[in-house]
Amino acid sequence: MKCTLFLGSARKNGNTEILLQQIIKGIASKSGEITLFRLAELDIHPCIGCGSCEKTGNCVFQDDMNAIYQSIIEADRIVIGSPIYFYHLTAQTKCFIDRCQTLWSRKYVLNKQISTNADRQGVLVSIAATTGEKIFAGASLTARYAFDAMGCTFTEELLIRGMDNKGAMAANSEALQKAFLLGQKIAST
Repeated sequence: MKCTLFLGSARKNGNTEILLQQIIKGIASKSGEITLFRLAELDIHPCIGCGSCEKTGNCVFQDDMNAIYQSIIEADRIVIGSPIYFYHLTAQTKCFIDRCQTLWSRKYVLNKQISTNADRQGVLVSIAATTGEKIFAGASLTARYAFDAMGCTFTEELLIRGMDNKGAMAANSEALQKAFLLGQKIAST
């Protein structure tokens, strides 16, 4: 099972990364193949809405998204992990998702299949410092449509509230266990 994960936090060893590492351990325990992209460390130009991808199926920018596109196409499972900033995904995560407009254009404008695997699944993992009732609403909706553009079904989300301090997730044994089991499930289904 090829699993591609996207870490949208700029904070090294932060709560989102701690949770994703548990998911990775779960995937590895089921012999899943893992590719992790740390979005904050990549050169990803923002989408400029030029429409070129609607004609060619390719983006005009030659940057780190080229490797990401290929990994998305080859993946059986895709995990997007992002903390919440102002009730939404981080800028790094949103920039990456916006550049998936190329995949959307391939799928919906050019009628090209993203992948030959019809059972591709997408999972959102998100952590918020606050506990607002609708804290994950924007992130979940954006992830749903991003996964659709990637040719995946949005199957699950792991959403954790009230994790503000860096590293606090390491002491949340319940969340860590959920993440590990989610990783096993991702690699097994």
